[in-house]
Amino acid sequence: MTVPEKQEIHDSPTDWVAEHIRTYVESGGRKGHLYQGLPTLLLTTRGRKSGLLRRTALIYGEDGDHYLLVASNGGASEHPAWYLNLSAHPEVTAQVGADIFAARGRTATPDEKDALWQVMTSVFPLYDSYQAASERDIPLVVLEGVTPLRE
Repeated sequence: MTVPEKQEIHDSPTDWVAEHIRTYVESGGRKGHLYQGLPTLLLTTRGRKSGLLRRTALIYGEDGDHYLLVASNGGASEHPAWYLNLSAHPEVTAQVGADIFAARGRTATPDEKDALWQVMTSVFPLYDSYQAASERDIPLVVLEGVTPLRE
C-alpha cells in the first residue's frame, strides 16, 4: 500500500501507544525503535470498515528478510483491530527505525507457525502466557515482499 501524502494517518487511540508512535515519527525512527528494550515497528493498515489509514506500534521479530508480528492483543479473546484490518487489506506500510517500506501481510500457516512462534517468544516470552490465557489461536503475521518507499 503506497500511502498518499495527503491522506491522514490515524494513530492508535490508546494514549501510551499514540505517544510512542509520535516519538518514533518525530525522531525519524531514532527514538522509539526500542521500546522498553524491545524492537518495535510502526504498522499502517487500512481500516476494514472505515477505509482510513490506521497506525500502531508493535513488537517485531525477523526471519530472513521477513518481519514477524504476533496478534496477541494481550491474550484477549478478540483479535486486535490491526490484525482484522490486515486480514481484510493485506497491503501495508511499516517503519523500522528510519526505514519505511511497503509489504504484504499474511497469517503464518500451521506448518510454519511453530518455528516462527519460537522466534517471537525469544523476543518477548510473554506471548506464551498470552496464548495459554486465550481460548483463540493467536495468529502470527509474516510481512513479506518488503519494498522500500522512496520520497
